[in-house]
Amino acid sequence: MARTVQQDHGLDEAREQIREVWETMAPGWEARRAYLAELSKDITSWLVDRLEPKPGQTILELAAGPGDTGFAAARRIGENGRLISTDLAPAMVEVARRRAAEVGVTNAEFRVLDAERNDLATDSVDGVLCRWGYSLVLDPLKALTETRRVLRRGGTHTLSVMASPQENPWGSLMMRSVVGLGLIPPPDPRHPGGLFSLADHDDLHKVIDEAGFSHIEIEDAAFRLRFTGFDDYWRFILEFAGGVSALLRSFPPDTLAKVCDATAAAIAEFRVGEGYEFPALTVNAAAR
Repeated sequence: MARTVQQDHGLDEAREQIREVWETMAPGWEARRAYLAELSKDITSWLVDRLEPKPGQTILELAAGPGDTGFAAARRIGENGRLISTDLAPAMVEVARRRAAEVGVTNAEFRVLDAERNDLATDSVDGVLCRWGYSLVLDPLKALTETRRVLRRGGTHTLSVMASPQENPWGSLMMRSVVGLGLIPPPDPRHPGGLFSLADHDDLHKVIDEAGFSHIEIEDAAFRLRFTGFDDYWRFILEFAGGVSALLRSFPPDTLAKVCDATAAAIAEFRVGEGYEFPALTVNAAAR
């Protein structure tokens, strides 16, 4: 029993650290809200189209960030429908609240919610959206099982996670530079909580199935990230990349400068004029 309590305490501390990281990221996500909406617009369309929200329904968005994926669904459910926009980080919830006012969404409520400890009632929502959230939680099976519990029978859940490091050089090459400098050992990309932890189709299918979903559809979706120059790219990583950003911010200035130089060399092949353009890939899924 003592060991179980200690393990639970350790997980609680880890979850709190994740919350703190995303509290720190909130200002950067808000500053780049339009950029994020634009780069992920095709992903948003896929998720919302497969969700098929209907007028009057209640839709839940998990790990909403600035909230634009949920807001796209909110427009389809109308004023008699309800969007519940949630995030683990209170600061991120406030970003979504401000973004809703900015884009004219009035049928949404906003709340702090941990996907692994979902406090919504069983069978209380008609559909669920989650863009890039499940790979960042410590126990995606628990989070998905909780999602299945709150989703009414016949309801649809659509989600997206990042594909493999190889398909997303915008993030992986920087981490390769950190490893190459001997600052950390090579990370396991499948480790829970990592950006690429659910990239494998079989792994993703398995965890969705074990959570109680069926009729599982999985499809890759390409997108691109563009930056005006290296400084723009570097700020994006520091403002957007969650745990990676936290790692970088933990380095002393001289070490961070070395990582910066190594990363600039590593991403040179993606230089386009004065800027950079990276291919990127996400894995979308829909299930009932």
